[in-house]
Amino acid sequence: MPETKTDWLTKFFSHLELERRLSPQTVINYRRDLRRVCAFCEARHIQHWPQLDIHQVRALVAQLHREGLHGRSIARLLSSLRSLFRYLLREEQVTHNPAEGVSAPKVKRSLPKVLDADQVNRLLEIKAKDPLSIRDRAIMELMYSSGLRLSELAGLDLNDIDYADALVRVTGKGAKTRVLPVGRLAIKALKDWLGRRDGLAKADEQALFVSRNGTRLSGRGIEQRMQQWGLKQGLDVRVHPHRLRHSFASHLLESSGDLRAVQELLGHADIGTTQIYTHLDFQHLAKVYDAAHPRAKRKRP
Repeated sequence: MPETKTDWLTKFFSHLELERRLSPQTVINYRRDLRRVCAFCEARHIQHWPQLDIHQVRALVAQLHREGLHGRSIARLLSSLRSLFRYLLREEQVTHNPAEGVSAPKVKRSLPKVLDADQVNRLLEIKAKDPLSIRDRAIMELMYSSGLRLSELAGLDLNDIDYADALVRVTGKGAKTRVLPVGRLAIKALKDWLGRRDGLAKADEQALFVSRNGTRLSGRGIEQRMQQWGLKQGLDVRVHPHRLRHSFASHLLESSGDLRAVQELLGHADIGTTQIYTHLDFQHLAKVYDAAHPRAKRKRP
């Protein structure tokens, strides 16, 4: 009996986890995307992957667009489907990739929202006395200092920080490791946290940041605490880990102008991803120009 779509999906997810070593969250995203594809196939009585062709993939995209799925989500689904068929091609189960050449509806690329330098200073001016506040300040200082992703920050172990040379070793997307500098204030905040960590952490816990239960602090826990601190410190915008990472990149690019260096620090594989921050910088300059240049000011009607 020929193997079903589900059989090959099971093998594909094992391939993602064991061969490609993708993060659990990335595999979850693949599962969600391909469940949508499977539902579409069931409705069209498509029982095996070789039966899916480019016309049906285009019909799937059109259907999802009509249902209101965001263009970015459709683009990610197409990427998941292409990856599946590249795997099936490797396994000689199909002869073509029906998702190649199919694109998602275009969406306007939104600029990342950042905190300005004053907002960052206000956020980090925490008069921390209890262990959890000291931990939270160290988390935010480190994220802003080194531009870490949330998953990278949550995954840090004790031995990932080199205090002598002020460096942090992180494992990013695709299990790629990079070593990043850590600022003076972040190192001080981390040392303050280490002085309190043992009072919370379980004896065999290797995580750098732990919860009140003594186990590794989750990404969701970090998000919640950061949002709470934004409110406590009186910021009028929502504070979350990605916003601190975006702020790190934007402020560094404003000061240095070195796009390649920012790309390396952020761990972007494609410099096109990093170039979004040049648009932020230009947007700021344009506002200054419009406000200050005598020929730019518009006369009121």
